[in-house]
Amino acid sequence: MNPYTLLFIAAVALSLLIQQWLAGRQIAHIHARRNQVPEAFADSISLAAHQKAAEYSIAKTRLGRIELIYDIALLLAWTLGGGLALLNDLVLQLGWDPLISGVIVMMSFLLLTSLLDVPFSAWSTFNLESRFGFNHSTPGLFVGDLAKQAMLLLIIGTPLVWLVLWLMQASGPLWWLYVWAVWVSFSLIMMWAFPAFIAPLFNKFMPLEDSELRQRIEGLLSRCGFTSQGIYVMDGSRRSGHGNAYFTGLGHNKRIVFFDTLINTLDPDEIEAVLAHELGHFKRRHVQKRLISMLFISMAGLALLGWLVEQPAFYQGLGAPEPSMHMALLLFMLTAPVFSLFLQPVFSKLSRKHEFEADSFAAEQTGAGFLISALVKLYRDNASTLTPDPLYSAFHDSHPPASVRVAHLSR
Repeated sequence: MNPYTLLFIAAVALSLLIQQWLAGRQIAHIHARRNQVPEAFADSISLAAHQKAAEYSIAKTRLGRIELIYDIALLLAWTLGGGLALLNDLVLQLGWDPLISGVIVMMSFLLLTSLLDVPFSAWSTFNLESRFGFNHSTPGLFVGDLAKQAMLLLIIGTPLVWLVLWLMQASGPLWWLYVWAVWVSFSLIMMWAFPAFIAPLFNKFMPLEDSELRQRIEGLLSRCGFTSQGIYVMDGSRRSGHGNAYFTGLGHNKRIVFFDTLINTLDPDEIEAVLAHELGHFKRRHVQKRLISMLFISMAGLALLGWLVEQPAFYQGLGAPEPSMHMALLLFMLTAPVFSLFLQPVFSKLSRKHEFEADSFAAEQTGAGFLISALVKLYRDNASTLTPDPLYSAFHDSHPPASVRVAHLSR
């Protein structure tokens, strides 16, 4: 058998077994502890809220197990099942220029995969999230979001795919280096453009009206040496009851965004503490570190693809009998996540380290107590489990478990 086929099947099987085993551990661990609130939270979270979080987490994990099987079935259908080859043959029959045909194949694939994701997205939104009281979306809003996403994919994705495929075909053996430069430039442009041009297509962003709170936040920003284009409140409650806050943008186009659900849940001291945590990521240069890591990883991936495109067995082993640049790119996009999954615990550990550092910074700026009380409210209102399986959490969670995080702040 083709060695690429063997390697791919082995990686898929191992990935499926590991993820299903971890999900089973998570469900069992949470279920066994659903009837007792952890001691550190006993005074602030009721048993009913704790049990709701347990049931919500278990339901999400069970849905994730089903979705994982569905995704792997689609992956095998696209590759070894001949789905990509069929799509490629249908487009090539049109007799157009090879570059244009490659763009059509790739964009068709991206649109089809987005469409195939809709059933689980709809079930999660209108069944699971609704069952636990979080969904505020409507079918019309849901379909409208899908239409906007498809429009953005076509408008932004088509010229990008055309440029990448043209570089792959026209720039010689080092094409991957030129493509990497394009990808880096595109990523930076999107980081800059997202808050001003893309996010407003989906949500409304209003300047923070609470003058006292805005003054406190501006004082914190000044102490931390952080400048932004503004402080905004997003209508997150239009779609969901979950609360959050984040920074977005790049350079002078940075914004601070609070979900309206968070503003309505936390008091000013707690909001300032949450913002201080986000500023901690800025002061500790976590964004730059993650960006540099992404640059090196993407370069290594494209260099590997630069070698694979010259290997006929790569195409044949993954269900594509005819080599082409667009087919190599699609096969790499499909199979890379299977192998990168095994690096996930490393990335999760690094992310949790950054969260601890940001928490420490917030504690220095506003006091640990305010951040702890804010986190407890967010855990409660977002129905985040307080008792995740340690191994599952180490593999999947970008944030430390609640008990570990609060204990760290308490110290």
